[in-house]
Amino acid sequence: MSKPELYPLRFQPIYKEKVWGGRTLERLGRDLPGDATTLIGESWEIADLAQTSASGGGGNPEHSVIVNGPLAGQRIDQVIRDYTSELMGSVAPSPEGGFPLLIKFLDARENLSVQVHPSPEYASKHPDAHLKSEAWYILDCEPGAVIYKGVMEGVTPERFRQAIEDDAVRELMIEIPVKPGDCHYLPSGTCHALGQGVLVAEVQTPSDTTFRVYDWGRTGRELHLDQAIECIHFGPAETSAFESKAPAIKPDQASTHRLVSCDYFGIDRVHAPDGFEDSIAETNPTIWMILSGSGRFEVPGQEAYAFAAGQTWLVPPDLGDGWAMVEHEATWLEVTFGKTEPIRMA
Repeated sequence: MSKPELYPLRFQPIYKEKVWGGRTLERLGRDLPGDATTLIGESWEIADLAQTSASGGGGNPEHSVIVNGPLAGQRIDQVIRDYTSELMGSVAPSPEGGFPLLIKFLDARENLSVQVHPSPEYASKHPDAHLKSEAWYILDCEPGAVIYKGVMEGVTPERFRQAIEDDAVRELMIEIPVKPGDCHYLPSGTCHALGQGVLVAEVQTPSDTTFRVYDWGRTGRELHLDQAIECIHFGPAETSAFESKAPAIKPDQASTHRLVSCDYFGIDRVHAPDGFEDSIAETNPTIWMILSGSGRFEVPGQEAYAFAAGQTWLVPPDLGDGWAMVEHEATWLEVTFGKTEPIRMA
């Protein structure tokens, strides 16, 4: 029996309860589990992890499951095995052999813990620790919302430890005001926290290794001070990545703007008016995070797949004469793999 031809894939969200979460993801059209007291902090949109971090409340594998088309019900790791070159093109898998990015939405009703992910030096000495470089695109936020990105110049590990004991960590963090449309890149080793009242789309390398430094007075969650101090880059976020702010959208024009380009991924914000069409026949897979509007993917010989705000899609490469049609003015993040040129806009 022949395998079905590939097509744009959508996955069942994996929801994560968090003490800092809320219900804001309902604004994306999500039917969240539980009731108003169930605090959902994360929606894992595309995930392929052999094991998640026990410190994050996990410890188990997480593999996204397809919800549309002939491959509905299959896990992403199964599809990668069955369609390695057809799905991945020339993109290399993660070091563990899985999908090389983890895609999320985050809802910070409260401040996330001040934390750090393993630095390259730490990861090289600890095989169970994995690098996690990430980018946050601000979807929505309350007035006055901030993120914390890096430690102030001149702060030493000793002074930082003392600030933890004195409940004064915030005074040493670099606080950055944010607004919708901002995008921030945080390489591994950056001490950081997402501030309260912020909703973000997150693109990251596929690691769930997190070392908590400070939890804003919350109790009951483990801190990892020794590991964190060893990993933190003291000073502003150190990055060779290209990072920029997106210009204002012009509703009657199609536009693309590069937000982030790093060793692991590229992010473009794309805006298109009603009736816009563009090819989806790329040489490598792309990920579409639909921020607003609607449309459909068309692949000759297959059914059309409608896309809408709040959805995340994995578009395989080499879809022949496949195209995307925008039916109602739409904006999306288009995620590519590794350092790439900005996407082509017809």
